[in-house]
Amino acid sequence: MPRMNVCRVYLLRHGATANNLASPPRLQGCGVNLGLSPEGRRQAERTGDFFRSRPLAAVYSSPLLRAVETAGFVARCQGLEVRQVPTLREVDVGNWEGRSWDEIARDDAEAYGRFRNDPEVHPYAGGETLLEVQRRVTPVLQQLASDHQGQQIAVVAHNVVNRSFLGGLLQLPLVHARHIRQDNCGVNILDWSDGQFELRTWNSILHLE
Repeated sequence: MPRMNVCRVYLLRHGATANNLASPPRLQGCGVNLGLSPEGRRQAERTGDFFRSRPLAAVYSSPLLRAVETAGFVARCQGLEVRQVPTLREVDVGNWEGRSWDEIARDDAEAYGRFRNDPEVHPYAGGETLLEVQRRVTPVLQQLASDHQGQQIAVVAHNVVNRSFLGGLLQLPLVHARHIRQDNCGVNILDWSDGQFELRTWNSILHLE
C-alpha cells in the first residue's frame, strides 16, 4: 500500500478494438464508440487478473465503450463499480474519424502536414489540438489522485489522452508525444504526492505476455 500522503495511480489504455487491429489502423476518437474485439477482451481479462493482488479504492474510466468494458474487468476483480468521467474521453479527431493516416496524408495533405509539424497548435482537422487534450485531462487526473491519498486507483483512458498527459508530465514538446508508446491495456504507474505526479512505470505490458 502507498504511504498515507501518496496516491498510486494506474493509468491504462483500453483493450484493442477492430479499428486498432485493422491494417492499417483507423483513427477512433471520441466520435467512434466501438466495443472491444475478442483480442481486446482477452487483454482486458488479463489486465483484471493483474489487479487481483493490488487492492484498489476506485476504478475510473472514460465514458467510451472500449474504456468502460476494459475498466469493468478491473473493477469486477475488486468488487467495485466503474465510475465514468466524461473529461477522460478520447481526443476529438474531427474530420479524420475512421480514416487511416495514409488516407489522411493523401487526401488532406495540408492539414495533415500542419498537424504533424505542431499538434500543440494545429488540431486534428475539425477536432482538438493535443494541448487542448492535455489541458482537459491533467486537472481531472490531479483531482482524482488528490481525492485518494493513501490509496490506489485505476484509470482507464485512451492513447492520445495518455500520451498528451504524459508528455506534459515529462515536459516534452507535444510534437514528440507520438513517441510515447501506449499499447492496448498497457499500464503506467504514477505516484501523486505534494501536489505532483512521479512516473514510476511506463506502458508495462508484462501482464499480457
